[in-house]
Amino acid sequence: MSASNSSAAHSFFEALWADYIKRTPSASKVHEVLGEGHDIINDHVAFRTFNIAPVNLAALTGHFEAMGYFANGDYAFEQKKLRAKHFEHSDPTLPKIFISELLVEEFSPELQAIVHDMVAGIDVNAVTKPEFLYSGTHWQVSHKQYEQLLEESEYAAWMSAFGFCANHFTVSVNELPGYSTLESVNQKLKDSGFTLNTSGGEIKGSPDVFLEQSSTMADHTSVQFSDREAVIPSCFYEFAKRYEIAEGKLYTGFVAASADKIFESTNAKK
Repeated sequence: MSASNSSAAHSFFEALWADYIKRTPSASKVHEVLGEGHDIINDHVAFRTFNIAPVNLAALTGHFEAMGYFANGDYAFEQKKLRAKHFEHSDPTLPKIFISELLVEEFSPELQAIVHDMVAGIDVNAVTKPEFLYSGTHWQVSHKQYEQLLEESEYAAWMSAFGFCANHFTVSVNELPGYSTLESVNQKLKDSGFTLNTSGGEIKGSPDVFLEQSSTMADHTSVQFSDREAVIPSCFYEFAKRYEIAEGKLYTGFVAASADKIFESTNAKK
């Protein structure tokens, strides 16, 4: 049973990656720059959603549980009005999952109305299939509505434009040949022309919390809104270096303070 679950998960991530690089073409360049012919091992993949049925976090996590994943951490982001969970798999070759949801009721009636209209357009049956997680938008919003959401929540605005897809993949620096520090990875990326997220510093976290993270700023891509086309930030690539919490055992969780700054890799407002 676990072998079939594992196989289904590997197939899912292959399809997810194919979808992700369509709006994140720089990811291929990251592989060229850092991989240099070696396989890149993925530490985790992140997803975004709203806390509204049928697409709330609890509903979507059923897809991962069916692939053999189990929940192993809860996180709160009060300023951004988000909550999140992370999931792990017994197969160490499979990435961890980080999935967050926007606490919609904590925003203005105007934002709530736009988001509820978006979710109302989703076919409930579509949500029951794993491919829903990379199905994109199920609605049409105007660029004006996108900007309205942007005033209150970068996260809500990003969701309105891109919907359901991988927000980012993450290179496991621990498994990256030729690199022993996140600093050296960051320097190679900068030397290759990448712009890094400097919110909270280039490196978020430290060995003291057993996790260091950095990320590129999101690619920009053209989105067709209902009233016009606009070029906006899409998805990004993250880099994670994990430290031992016990002899031979790496920390597998996340650090909320660091993740809070990683979210800002898709910031559209300067």
